[in-house]
Amino acid sequence: MAATAPLSRLVTPADPLQGDCRRLDRAFYDRPVETVARDLLGRLLVHATPAGPRIGRIVEVEAYLGPGDLAAHTARGRTARTRAMFGPPGHAYVYLIYGMHHCMNVVTGPEGSGTAVLLRALAPVLGLDASTSGPGRLCRAMGVTRDHYGIDLCGDTLWLARDDAPPPAEIAAGPRIGVDYAGEWAAKPLRFFVPGHPAVSRAPKKTGPTAA
Repeated sequence: MAATAPLSRLVTPADPLQGDCRRLDRAFYDRPVETVARDLLGRLLVHATPAGPRIGRIVEVEAYLGPGDLAAHTARGRTARTRAMFGPPGHAYVYLIYGMHHCMNVVTGPEGSGTAVLLRALAPVLGLDASTSGPGRLCRAMGVTRDHYGIDLCGDTLWLARDDAPPPAEIAAGPRIGVDYAGEWAAKPLRFFVPGHPAVSRAPKKTGPTAA
C-alpha cells in the first residue's frame, strides 16, 4: 500500500478508526521531546505490510531527553548505534534488547538533539492478533525490526497518523521502566500513558494526572 488514503475506507461500525486517517507531518516531530511524547498518545502507528495494514493506537510512551539524560542511549554521545537519534526528526530509531526484542523510538527535533520517544504500548486497531503491551511485543505484533532502523516516518511503509478520535481525557505520568542504572534520572516522570487502559504495560509505582 503506497499511501494513507485507502485507510479512510477501512472504517466500519466495528472499527475503532474514526474519520479519515491522516499522516503526521515533519513539523509534528520537530518539537521538544516531552511535547511530542504527550501528543503521541491517541495517535496511530501504521505499518503497510504485504499482508495488509497493521494499525495500533498509542497508549503508552517514554521520553528520552538526549545526552544529558543518563537513561538515554545518547547519554554517551553519537555512536554508530545512535546516529539515527541525532538525525532529522520524524525517523525511527529501532534497537534490539536481550538479543531478541526490538524496541521502536520516534526521533524528535531539532536535528542533533539526540532525543526520542519510545513506544511502549498500543491499543490494537486493525490487523493485530498478538499482544501490543510492552515495547518488545509492540514491535513483534507490528512487524517492526532493525530493518526499519532510520526509516522516514513520513514515508509510505511505516508512519504515524491521526484520525478524528478525541484525545485522551487524561494523561498520567510516572517513572520510566527498566532504567534503574540511570541514578536520579530513573525517577523522573517521563513515562506518559492513558491511565486505566488495559494495553498499558504495567502500573508505575507512582503516577499523577497531568493536563491532556
